Amino acid sequence: MLYEQLTNDMKEAMKNKDKETLSTIRLLKSAIDLYKINNKMDRDTVSDDVVIDVAAKQVKTHKESIIEFRNAGREDLASKLEYEIKIIEKYLPEQLSREEIEKIINDIFEKVKPTGKSDMGKIMKEANVLLKGKADMKTVNEIVMSKLN
Repeated sequence: MLYEQLTNDMKEAMKNKDKETLSTIRLLKSAIDLYKINNKMDRDTVSDDVVIDVAAKQVKTHKESIIEFRNAGREDLASKLEYEIKIIEKYLPEQLSREEIEKIINDIFEKVKPTGKSDMGKIMKEANVLLKGKADMKTVNEIVMSKLN
């Protein structure tokens, strides 16, 4: 289970006195705990889906912050967040390439048979089920929009 791995990695970082890794893992665990509280989940059980969902959101937020920091000329903060992303991505499934994403979207198009942009919701619903945690949904959205046009 990913949550157990996260806990073990946190203990290992403590033993090794790896402050950067430890703070990043604590950040992720706090985000997971907040997710559990907000969704009124049992405190003792955390599924891999929850860890993947929260980790993916953290990576997305970090990437957005990196852009802002670079625009403000704060390369030091941007590089710190890039390091944190590398740590968080260990708890995500392997990310699909653009070609793999396009292939899955083509399969979805064959299944849904969209007639126009009004079917965007149906396509994205299917894509979310198949690609959640495996691909950046912004990229998926761009590919779907280009296919619909």
